Amino acid sequence: MTDTIYQAAALIVPLIFAVVFHEVAHGWVARSLGDPTAQQLNRLSLNPLRHVDLVGTILLPGALKLMGLPVFGWAKPVPVDFRRLRNPRRDMILVAAAGPGMNLVMALVAAVALGILSAAVPAPAPYTAVHFIGLNLVNFILINIFLALFNLIPIPPFDGSHIVEGLLPDGAARIYGSLRAYGFLLVILLIVVLPHFIPGFDPVGKLIGAPVNWMIDKYLALASMVAGVANG
Repeated sequence: MTDTIYQAAALIVPLIFAVVFHEVAHGWVARSLGDPTAQQLNRLSLNPLRHVDLVGTILLPGALKLMGLPVFGWAKPVPVDFRRLRNPRRDMILVAAAGPGMNLVMALVAAVALGILSAAVPAPAPYTAVHFIGLNLVNFILINIFLALFNLIPIPPFDGSHIVEGLLPDGAARIYGSLRAYGFLLVILLIVVLPHFIPGFDPVGKLIGAPVNWMIDKYLALASMVAGVANG
């Protein structure tokens, strides 16, 4: 039980930071491109409580975990009015990409920090402060990479769908955008329902599993390289 609490504590903080900065990044970029909606609604705050969604952040992930099903969730999306952007089609892509981009940058920072920490304390004893910080940094890398690539899946309402919509011709974009009304049901179907009833059916894992693992390896290799340079 103690180890479970320890592992959970080292997961919660990285998860909160990853989700909050992901959402706020959308608002920051939207504001710079002409849409102050998030700022006007005070949603550019880094206060986690402003971004927690009772169902998506707490109830649904907890229920899925208890049922042994794939766990996913969401925070309250930072509001963006694409009509207020200076160049709506182009800027839609930039705003959508800002969240995953922020996650990859934060994973990069965590990898450098992990390398420096590993050089300073190569083998910290379990349950010490240094060990806990290192575990947080590792989880921060894993969570940010997964969150970035997961959100790039081109299914509404994920960020990848806004990127695709911005790239499509007007007519195709309107048709594709109409799927947004069914996006949540489609996500539940693909991630929870079908994998539960069809053994081996895991479209999300097959789509992003290999890229996630590849990127994690590269980021951890960067951490090792930083540790080597710091020791050299």
